[in-house]
Amino acid sequence: MTRNIRKLSVFLAGLFAVVWIAGPTVAADRFEIAKIFFEYNSTDNDLGVHVSLDAEHWKTLTITDPGGTSIFEVEGKAGYAELGLTELFFEGAEPSLDEVPLAHLLALFPEGRYTFSGLTVDGRRLTSRATLSHAIPAGPAVSSQLNGNSLIISWTGVTGPPPGFPNEPITIVGYQVIVDPFQVTLPGSARQVTVPPEFVASLKTGAQQFEVLAIDASGNQTITVGTFTK
Repeated sequence: MTRNIRKLSVFLAGLFAVVWIAGPTVAADRFEIAKIFFEYNSTDNDLGVHVSLDAEHWKTLTITDPGGTSIFEVEGKAGYAELGLTELFFEGAEPSLDEVPLAHLLALFPEGRYTFSGLTVDGRRLTSRATLSHAIPAGPAVSSQLNGNSLIISWTGVTGPPPGFPNEPITIVGYQVIVDPFQVTLPGSARQVTVPPEFVASLKTGAQQFEVLAIDASGNQTITVGTFTK
C-alpha cells in the first residue's frame, strides 16, 4: 500500500510539474484596426482587395486566409525592427473583370475570417481577425449640377450587387464623395452633397472628375466616377 501511495505521489508531482512548466496561455494583444475588403470600380469594371491595419510598434505581420494559407507577410528591418511600425494600408492590384473572371478573383480571396498576427518590438504577440465578405454593392448612378461656383453632386441609392456578382444582401452604411482633394463621408440615407464654393472656385478651368463610393456594412465599397466641366 505504501508503495502504491508513493507511485501516485510521484505521478501527481510529475503531472503538476508539466502543467506548471506549460504555464497559463497568455492572451495576445489586438491590432487596433484590422480590415480586409473589396473595392469595385463600376466605371472601369475592375476589382481589388485592400487591407488597412494599425497597432503600436509592431515589427512583423502575417495575414492568413480562412483555410490557413498565408497571403501576406512583412517584417521590419534595421531601424523598423528596432522602433517598429504603426499604420499600414495597401491596395491589391485591380485587374479588369474583362480580362480576369470575377469567379477567379473571388476564389483567390474566399469569404470568411482572415487572421492578422504579428509581433511588437518588445516581443508581444498581436492577433486580430477580420471577415471578408462577397457582398459587393453596385455602383451608384451619379450626376452633377454646376452653376458658377455652386456644385451639387447627386446619386441614386444602392440596394443590391452589380449584375453578375454574388446575390448577397447589401446594406449601405455610407457614401463617400471625392473631388480631389476634397472628400466627405455621409450616412447611407444621403443622396447629394454641395461642394464648398471656395473649393470649386480654386479648381482649374476644364473637365473635372469626381467619385462617389457606396460603402456596404461588410466594408466592401464600390466607386462610380463622374465628370463636370468648370
